[in-house]
Amino acid sequence: MDQKRSRAYDGSAGDADYATIGKTYSQYRQPDPRIAQRVWDALGDALTVLNVGAGAGSYEPTDRRVTAVEPSATMRGQRPASLATAVDAVAEQLPFGDDAFDASMTTFSVHQWQDLEAGLAEMRRVTRGPVVILTCDPELVEEFWLAQYAPDVLATERRRYPSIARLQELLGGTAIVELVPIPLDCTDGFNEAYYGRPEQLLNPEARAACSAWSFISPAQAESYTITLASALESGAWDAQHGALRRKPTFEGSLVLVRAEAR
Repeated sequence: MDQKRSRAYDGSAGDADYATIGKTYSQYRQPDPRIAQRVWDALGDALTVLNVGAGAGSYEPTDRRVTAVEPSATMRGQRPASLATAVDAVAEQLPFGDDAFDASMTTFSVHQWQDLEAGLAEMRRVTRGPVVILTCDPELVEEFWLAQYAPDVLATERRRYPSIARLQELLGGTAIVELVPIPLDCTDGFNEAYYGRPEQLLNPEARAACSAWSFISPAQAESYTITLASALESGAWDAQHGALRRKPTFEGSLVLVRAEAR
């Protein structure tokens, strides 16, 4: 497949159009330091790191030499000045030589690639050491309470995320998988980050930062939002899920996959 021809006009190469949904992304998707530490620990002692699907730069370590790859111009434009300019490229065609990096990483990205097998093969080709993936386990996605109020949103998420078994198979070698606890005050606004702060999902910009919402119609999104707002106003949400407001961490579908070199 010709990756250049298949991109959206701003360069987005996956199934989500970040020219539309990415305009305020960085306001709501700030890297959470506790999740970031898990990613950085998984990189080991790597000095050179490739970040694929780097977006606005979330979770990039600042104490190593990072090369970022991001196809969307909208997302590249939101990278802080303190981070290196991202390379305009796609996961499936990385413009680097074999074994160019000590480690590579990708966060909230693999579910958007056009060719998962090719993308992971490329990451493995250019990486001497571990490949680190922050993603969601599709088998756990629909266990989150939001499935009760916005079922098609989470059904979309489940469909898009590759299975953990598939990731392990394609990465080869030894792949370790661990659940990542989500803090109650998580600063990275993916759907489960609001497990104890449901009111946040009434904000259309917060929802827009979760790409699965872009796969349903505006009318359907409005209907789901009204349903959730009504449950919050009536106390029905708190009667069923209110204990989550006091739960310091939540183990949902967020996982970290670390694959050593073959």
